[in-house]
Amino acid sequence: MARFEILDQQLAAMGGEAEAEIFCEMGLMYAAGRDCAMDFIAAHKWLNIAAIKGSNRAAELRSDLARSMTKTDLAEALRSAREWMTMH
Repeated sequence: MARFEILDQQLAAMGGEAEAEIFCEMGLMYAAGRDCAMDFIAAHKWLNIAAIKGSNRAAELRSDLARSMTKTDLAEALRSAREWMTMH
């Protein structure tokens, strides 16, 4: 599965909007299965992080995606995003 490894220093240098857009694109990548396996949990995680970072587009996409997810998958995605945010 494709994964983007992003250095914290690079993200800090980009600023909020650029950072949020990268996370939004990562969410879209997983949602569409572009260059990786389709993974709605990972997609929701990255869209959630992008929304937290200020992306209105990601917030809308996250909401749409959540409607098609089970409660268990949604809980896992939220937990994963929370863990990522705690570590970064």
